[in-house]
Amino acid sequence: MSDQESFEPHILGFLCNWCSYAGADLAGVSRFQYPTNLRVIRVMCSGRVDPALVLDALIWGIDGIVILGCHPGDCHYLTGNYYTERRMRTLQTVLDMIGVKPERLIVDWVSASEGERFANLIGDFTEKIVELGPLTDDLPPEELRTRLLAARDALSQQRMRWLVNREKELLEKGDVFGEQVDEAEFHEVKFEALAREYEKNRILHSISDQVLSVQEIAKTTAIPPREVLKNLIAMEQKGLVTVSRIDGVNPKYRRLGGGESL
Repeated sequence: MSDQESFEPHILGFLCNWCSYAGADLAGVSRFQYPTNLRVIRVMCSGRVDPALVLDALIWGIDGIVILGCHPGDCHYLTGNYYTERRMRTLQTVLDMIGVKPERLIVDWVSASEGERFANLIGDFTEKIVELGPLTDDLPPEELRTRLLAARDALSQQRMRWLVNREKELLEKGDVFGEQVDEAEFHEVKFEALAREYEKNRILHSISDQVLSVQEIAKTTAIPPREVLKNLIAMEQKGLVTVSRIDGVNPKYRRLGGGESL
């Protein structure tokens, strides 16, 4: 038996209480067959699924994540699923940026009367994840964990949360002055900011339990030394890192609040 044939993926589903969870119930009552790989978390609205929760699930080894909500226009809370779609589209881009296949995350819509659709969706998604293989096929385990942690911390940062969560209002209603926000420009600014925040957290995680020089951090993170130094200077000013010691002419940095390896 091949590795792919023996692979049983771990799949997590976030299902909204009002539509997709009821659709899953109907699939069971109607005895529509679908793979048993799915584990379900019921949420009141798909809009309550924070990108950081999805990254936490991946950090814990989930191979695929499906978020199911009410059909657009039918949300019990009117607009929750519109927020979901935008946030998870952003997250898929972030996953691609850090080297995780974005196809491991899908967002779709299932009504309470669509038990068969639910079963087909889960069946198709499970097949897709089997094709992709385990999450650790995307990146070596330790590198995967570090990148996911850095991405989670980047998306959890207050400014990033505001930027991602306010996207719908900014694009549809304009800024505080009522001026229309260009969608292409907004996405460029958003992803540049996310990339910078991710880069900063990659550096922080590289020195969480050890002290490293600029060159060593650059080698560990694949970030150019000049960018590493620029980030370290900014983070030192904010009290996030400090120089632990100097070897010859090379300062060694450690993260404040983390352990130090001598």
